[in-house]
Amino acid sequence: MSRFPEDLQYSTEHEWVRTGNGNTVRIGITDFAANELGDIVFVSLPEVGEEVVAGDACGELESTKSVSEIFAPVSGVVNAINEALDDTPETINSDSFGDGWLFEVEVSSVSELDELMDADAYEEQVGD
Repeated sequence: MSRFPEDLQYSTEHEWVRTGNGNTVRIGITDFAANELGDIVFVSLPEVGEEVVAGDACGELESTKSVSEIFAPVSGVVNAINEALDDTPETINSDSFGDGWLFEVEVSSVSELDELMDADAYEEQVGD
């Protein structure tokens, strides 16, 4: 049994992508990444309306251990951010696949989703 939800797709930079609302996808970091970072204390997300490019840094997560960049797993325009993380960034540690989501993007090219990994491939990558 995978500890990574089967309904998500994953990037090599440890982001997850949830599809299902037209061309809009929800993005977060994996439980693996949250555990590696440690206690997250600050989140810097892209602005609504900002264009992000797959593979490019578009935000930061600051933890008690380090600062880590957030990479866009797909290209498109940000149409929502998880504003609750401003006050409770630790939600990413406690519920990375749920309430700890980061932002939503209207994908400019849905074919980019084909380049992401499924849960089994991601689990193999992290050696779990």
